[in-house]
Amino acid sequence: MECEKGDQVPSSKKPSIRFFHSAALRARTNRVLAAIARNEDPTPHVGALSNVVIDLTNAGLDYYFLRPLKQAKVGFVAQQTARLGMAGALRIMSPAIRTILASANATQVRVIARHVAHLM
Repeated sequence: MECEKGDQVPSSKKPSIRFFHSAALRARTNRVLAAIARNEDPTPHVGALSNVVIDLTNAGLDYYFLRPLKQAKVGFVAQQTARLGMAGALRIMSPAIRTILASANATQVRVIARHVAHLM
């Protein structure tokens, strides 16, 4: 697989987009990342990391799609349809996230945790 030109640019120079999430999710994410960083074997924390990834995904879907629909005052039916669609997507993604992370080795768990930390 070829890298795009932008992959060689330091992260601080790349275009980015972010979303805001709750202080409680931030605190829980930091606790999970800290537990992974301080333990020689981070694999016991894979379940908690999976939950964090799923909850961050949910927060991102809400922030990037559902929130603007509400701000635009689209109809109730359209908002409910979007909400159901996002919930369905998350129901499909969640088991895949859990399965993939459950099969990760310690090094892979650390790389994934570092990536989540980098996003924050």
